[in-house]
Amino acid sequence: MADGSASFVSIWFLRSTVKRAVVVGLVVGTLLCLINQWQAIVLGTVPVDWLKVVLTYFVPYAVSSYSTAASLSASTSAAPPPENSR
Repeated sequence: MADGSASFVSIWFLRSTVKRAVVVGLVVGTLLCLINQWQAIVLGTVPVDWLKVVLTYFVPYAVSSYSTAASLSASTSAAPPPENSR
């Protein structure tokens, strides 16, 4: 169990995992921010809720990081398929 956790955490912080999560966080976060905060951004009639903005970017980042790390750790811990015997 400890080896699986260490593997998961090390995968979570891989450059490729972080890069993918940043891209997903920026794209999805921006779309969600425009949907949720459009009056503050476009019209300027409502004050921006900065905590919501930060969470709007962080949640897609965290979900992407977790799903990538979970997928990669599951695929690396899976047993290799048996070889075909002839």
